[in-house]
Amino acid sequence: MPHVIEEAKSGRATCRTCRQKIDKGVLRFGEETPNQFDEGGGTSHMWHHLLCAAQKKGALLKPVLDAYTGELPNRAELEAAIANPPKSSGGPKAAYPYAERASTGRSKCIQCDEPIEKGALRVAVEREVDTGTFTRSGPGYLHPKCAVENTGDAELLAKVKANSQGLSEADATELSHALV
Repeated sequence: MPHVIEEAKSGRATCRTCRQKIDKGVLRFGEETPNQFDEGGGTSHMWHHLLCAAQKKGALLKPVLDAYTGELPNRAELEAAIANPPKSSGGPKAAYPYAERASTGRSKCIQCDEPIEKGALRVAVEREVDTGTFTRSGPGYLHPKCAVENTGDAELLAKVKANSQGLSEADATELSHALV
């Protein structure tokens, strides 16, 4: 079962964003994740209040919200939160690949293993890291010139532009020249 909006079946779930209880009967967003305890490769859900998901996981919630046919009394508020995420969240970064300016100089390109300078454009792709006991996913960063070679995706520029809501026109132009 993919990402879902549903009523909480009990009052035991906790929002994975704000860490507060999700009351029984309240609509919640279920983010589908791999179940690390299922040898068969099953999935489970991480639950979020709808507003919390709209603010922090807008890119994941938006398609599910658009497809949801049930009654949502605060649909306008949720869509506004997705469109204008809080400044502290840095915008929704749940959909890969996306581009951003490097906030520090500590990241390394996963293709060429060279540092990515602070303030330079970088492309984030989803990667899995095996810690020995479990596998987790997160961003892997690439220089724009290394991104096409690493992903092998001819449509990379279109995908990056679609997922990078905070990208200025100048950044988009710079990125399109580098991704050629």
